[in-house]
Amino acid sequence: AIRALRLEDVRFPIAYVKTCGGPPHGIQVERDIMNKYGRPLLGCTIKPKLGLSAKNYGRAVYECLRGGLDFTKDDENVNSQPFMRWRQRFDFVMEAIHKAEKETGERKGHYLNVTAPTPEEMYKRAEYAKELGAPIIMHDYITGGFCANTGLANWCRDNGLLLHIHRAMHAVLDRNPHH
Repeated sequence: AIRALRLEDVRFPIAYVKTCGGPPHGIQVERDIMNKYGRPLLGCTIKPKLGLSAKNYGRAVYECLRGGLDFTKDDENVNSQPFMRWRQRFDFVMEAIHKAEKETGERKGHYLNVTAPTPEEMYKRAEYAKELGAPIIMHDYITGGFCANTGLANWCRDNGLLLHIHRAMHAVLDRNPHH
């Protein structure tokens, strides 16, 4: 029996490469949108990841961005909990971004988690983030599904938003310590 297996090399068929467009944008486009050059981008995930109200969550985002970070990020569990619904969180986060941008004169961002129970709901959240002027959204690709992820990547490409892919639940696939 095989006890461990490690992938050393892989080649993807041309048909697959042409079908899957990959990330909607690369690091250069992210730097252009964020207007950040010649240095690493600095960000953090807001903690605690559960329990804050949308207003307090927005305040934490503001304090991080005002303190010098380029962006902040939702954690994978932060999607639409009873104590912090997604729409309220988006509103308070974008208010925090605009306030921090005004005070610092710098472009700021937050990776708004649009992962949802259905692709339709995911697109609804992505559209709302776009309406608010969010430069970046994020998606949990394993919990959301590969087809939803590919569709969202195409949507971001068409709508000019950056897409951060989160690997929530990755341990299901790669927890083996020998990998």
